Amino acid sequence: MINNDVLRRLRYAFDYSDQQMMDIFAQAECQVTRDQVCNWLKAEEDPDFVFCDDTTLAIFLNGLINHLRGKKDGPQPEPEQQLSNNMIFMKLRIALNLKSDEVLVMLEDVGMSLSQHELTALFRKPGHKHYRECKDQILRNFLKAVQLKYRGQSTS
Repeated sequence: MINNDVLRRLRYAFDYSDQQMMDIFAQAECQVTRDQVCNWLKAEEDPDFVFCDDTTLAIFLNGLINHLRGKKDGPQPEPEQQLSNNMIFMKLRIALNLKSDEVLVMLEDVGMSLSQHELTALFRKPGHKHYRECKDQILRNFLKAVQLKYRGQSTS
């Protein structure tokens, strides 16, 4: 999945305004302009579209964690330079304070079935013998499930 699509889906799921998106970035101690946010959210065909790199999405997800769960004392974590779908999934799970069984129920609500073992394999460190790469389809379905849970509308 491209990072811009993740941003668009999260914005829609939580019905965030441009200002709220800017505030979430500010929660991770990063100031962005309304133009930057708007350009990240534009369709790829739009001439003003700007690709959202991994570091920018990591900053947003760190800000979302701070926004939804509160800032921890001390220095903020450094944003990752490279993000995988596994890391995006993990950061969203942390931000939404979801337990594994809640994630599984959410995925079932959008027609995706995963076992507890398959889910925990997605959250293991790369290199662990049970690590499993999170494919785009799993992340897409999770974002769809987030939309269904938090926005409460059909995700067809």
